[in-house]
Amino acid sequence: MVTLAEVARHAGVSASTVSYVLSGKRSISAPTRERVEHSIKELGYHPNAGARALASSRSNILALMVPLRTDMYVPVMMEIAIAVATTARSHGYDVLLLTGEEGPAAVRRVTGSGLADAMIVMDVELEDERLPLLHAARQPTVLIGLPADTVGLTCVDLDFTATGALCAEHLADLGHREIAVVGEAPAVYERHTGFAERTLEGLRRRAGELGVRLLHRPCEGSYESMDGALSRIFDERPGTTGFVVQNEAAIDPLLSLLRRQGRAVPEDVSVVAICPEQVATQASVRLTSVAIPAQEMGRRAVELAVAKLAGRAPEEQVTLLAPELTVRASSGPAPGTS
Repeated sequence: MVTLAEVARHAGVSASTVSYVLSGKRSISAPTRERVEHSIKELGYHPNAGARALASSRSNILALMVPLRTDMYVPVMMEIAIAVATTARSHGYDVLLLTGEEGPAAVRRVTGSGLADAMIVMDVELEDERLPLLHAARQPTVLIGLPADTVGLTCVDLDFTATGALCAEHLADLGHREIAVVGEAPAVYERHTGFAERTLEGLRRRAGELGVRLLHRPCEGSYESMDGALSRIFDERPGTTGFVVQNEAAIDPLLSLLRRQGRAVPEDVSVVAICPEQVATQASVRLTSVAIPAQEMGRRAVELAVAKLAGRAPEEQVTLLAPELTVRASSGPAPGTS
């Protein structure tokens, strides 16, 4: 293992100069810095993490809290996590991944131990029980998601309220007056998870403004649960001609069941999904959709965390990514309107 002293000898400087280049605690001339950095790269030197943490009071680790619940679509969560890890590495940080459903206990473990310099928190609920601890923590925090009260918080998310409104507008513009929303599993709404609640809020508000009737049914996402939900939808609202799906697992069962019932997409019913681009384009009918910008959310969360650590970001900042609806083969004019 290459030592700091060996780097110093190779660069022709003192060991303290190498240390200052690494820590940034003192100003070093550009030529000297370049010489030291060249030696570090050529020799393959990696500072000892423990010693570096003691010297700088920094661990160079970001904690990512991403509870992997069975009622959530894990591929999206992991896509965000990969974007966080990749971006963090480009800024010189490693990522500590916390996947348990510990809630406040996980926050206490990170804040009390100094395991990480900053925290990135996912699966945010409107009244998230972790928020009081995050407000009191000395480590900067960035939420990927939006609680009900964002005062004093830094958050990044897709604008799910605008997403719901955009889906309602698209179907209304095509003449659909009866829309059903196939939502996430019931537990997601029982927890008042922010993205699901905000999407529903946007859908309901815009549908009401446009004179469109809206019916919401949560769904576990299995073929059996989708079969039951679809039967209830057509029993209650037989005139339903538009579907908005915010449940990736339910997409294939829904399309299959509609086909089995002899309802053609989009001739008889239109389907709009809120899902990753890959899911929309690989479905049995290419879906009109609003994409989940997972990589962008992960990247921005890290950049905000790094900016907060450097003192370059305000204490409170909400970044909402504007939704974009891509029209594909699954949506068309309501029957009888073309």
